[in-house]
Amino acid sequence: MFSFLEATSDIYQGHFGEFTISKDDRIEVVIYRGAMLLAASSFALGSILFLLLGPQAHVLSWLTGLFICFAVAIGVSLATIHIYMSALHRALQIFWAIGLSVAVYIAITQTSPLIASIYQQPLHLFGVGWLFVALTGIFFKEAFCFNHGETKLLTGVVPILLLGHWLNWLPIIGEKVLLGTWAVLFMIFASRKIVKPIPPDIGDKSVFEYLHNQQRSTQLETSND
Repeated sequence: MFSFLEATSDIYQGHFGEFTISKDDRIEVVIYRGAMLLAASSFALGSILFLLLGPQAHVLSWLTGLFICFAVAIGVSLATIHIYMSALHRALQIFWAIGLSVAVYIAITQTSPLIASIYQQPLHLFGVGWLFVALTGIFFKEAFCFNHGETKLLTGVVPILLLGHWLNWLPIIGEKVLLGTWAVLFMIFASRKIVKPIPPDIGDKSVFEYLHNQQRSTQLETSND
């Protein structure tokens, strides 16, 4: 039933040598893609509710739950995504952790609903915004590696909307258009990932091994000094 997860005898030629793809590699990709789809679905549903019903009390309550699903899914994605530059990967995880920590702090300390606090308070948006910086990093990585049009657009749409709202540059109609665009493009991206072959998302494992060995050599030289 899940034969696509099983390791094969295929040998791939990487930049620094040959490599194979294990079952664990495939499972990580499936988890990454599933988490992206959950994040996109949560964001799309939240956007629809907000655009159609507005900031009503019960809507804001639903949005808080959807935001939690969205944020956790982004964290899972960052734990399973394959990025060659370990420093960039770690930075995105730190950005996500900062944004989530600020969101938790706001939820605990503020009397108004979480989404209302983020939307109405520029300082709150700045803090939680680091989570969206991490998401934009995922979009940038996907655009760079796979050249998908939707991820290229998302790399621009996300910061334009957040900065535009934070600095009060955008009219309400502009924010709504960008929010709807973000939701649609995010769903297109996540849906397309589900049906794509798994190996491309794993990347060139010989590069990961080479970078890992380089890091170990640097650490050994430092410790010997």
